[in-house]
Amino acid sequence: MTDSVHILGSFENALRGARNTVLRMASIAEQNLEHSIRGLLTRNADLCNEAIAEEDEVNQLERLIDADSFDILMRYNPVAGDLREVIAGMKVANNIERISDEAQSIARRARKVLKHSEIPEAVLIEPVYEKAVSLFRDSMKAYAEGNTELAMSLYGRDRDLDQAHSDVIREFSKRMDRESGQIKQVLHLIFIVRSLERVGDHAVNIGEDAVFLTSAEDIRHLGHKRAAKRLRRESEENSLDAAE
Repeated sequence: MTDSVHILGSFENALRGARNTVLRMASIAEQNLEHSIRGLLTRNADLCNEAIAEEDEVNQLERLIDADSFDILMRYNPVAGDLREVIAGMKVANNIERISDEAQSIARRARKVLKHSEIPEAVLIEPVYEKAVSLFRDSMKAYAEGNTELAMSLYGRDRDLDQAHSDVIREFSKRMDRESGQIKQVLHLIFIVRSLERVGDHAVNIGEDAVFLTSAEDIRHLGHKRAAKRLRRESEENSLDAAE
């Protein structure tokens, strides 16, 4: 009995440790994203440099999560919800790493923009950033709390981000038409906005992983309506089973 309790305790500690590493990784990635955008908007190259430097820690944490997850799989042979916990953690970590990659890309482009005179339209990026980082935060909240309703809400908000992205790109294109001497700088801003749009895509992926973790439903590639329909059907079936 003592050995069984010890093994169970070690297994639970391993799962908890892996999840905490994922959450720590997300916190650093969010900070990198904030530093890259704030560095651009406040013309502070030091913040951009911090975002670039911290990318290494995010990469190291992803490798640690992979190693710990494979160790859990080999040592404990988890099943059902525990197995989903391990798989979802690895997938979430991969999307977090890509978000941090986008933060690094933004920071590198921001440093190039800062070498030239200020472009007034750069402030248009801030609302796009706010939408993107909000999606990321809530995707991680959905993962941490098992909140499928919050995870499903990310689809519609990502469409809002896509629209904001398109609107800002349109304004930047107008700037290039007016000021041909600033084409390179404006192109960097366009790529920065595109990076923010990708952050939203990765946040949606994390939300889908949160749904998989909580309900064992793989809703990738279904789209919002079909995914919602599948979750409703599963909820109804579970209610019927409980009633019986």
